[in-house]
Amino acid sequence: MRHKKAGKKFGRNPSHRKAMFRNMVTSLFKFEKIETTDVKAKAIRPIAEKLITLAKRGDLHSRRLAMAYIREKPVTYKLFGELKDRYLERQGGYIRIIKKGVRKGDAAPVSIVQLIPRDDLSSSKKKTVPEKISTKDSKLTVKDDNITETEEKASDDIENVNNPESSDSETA
Repeated sequence: MRHKKAGKKFGRNPSHRKAMFRNMVTSLFKFEKIETTDVKAKAIRPIAEKLITLAKRGDLHSRRLAMAYIREKPVTYKLFGELKDRYLERQGGYIRIIKKGVRKGDAAPVSIVQLIPRDDLSSSKKKTVPEKISTKDSKLTVKDDNITETEEKASDDIENVNNPESSDSETA
């Protein structure tokens, strides 16, 4: 029984599993998009997001922790330069997982893991939620407007009947 044994094993021993995740995260930061199985995509998401959070901190200790995990120095420089600036204002959710379908050979569910681009970040800020207006309130408002307009027309008609000369001078 596997009581209190959390996490997926992926059919690999721990060192192989760690090496696989390190390679996948390095490739994700290098190419900004990778294709993998759904389960592996879900497993590397928290690792990659923690590394982006380290980059946002930006101090020497964070840089050394990231360099210990990421396999290539240029990728670490990219993470602490370009990617840090991209996600500085964002509070998490740096990675998107898109379901692609099934792989032809073994019918494994495949996903695309990608870093959220800069244009998606700016468009999410521009979105505004429209105000919700209940239909009952809008009907009451329309009825109130009609009543007000009707009362104004009636008062104008009464003034025209009482002072027919003043209405002619107004229209001329």
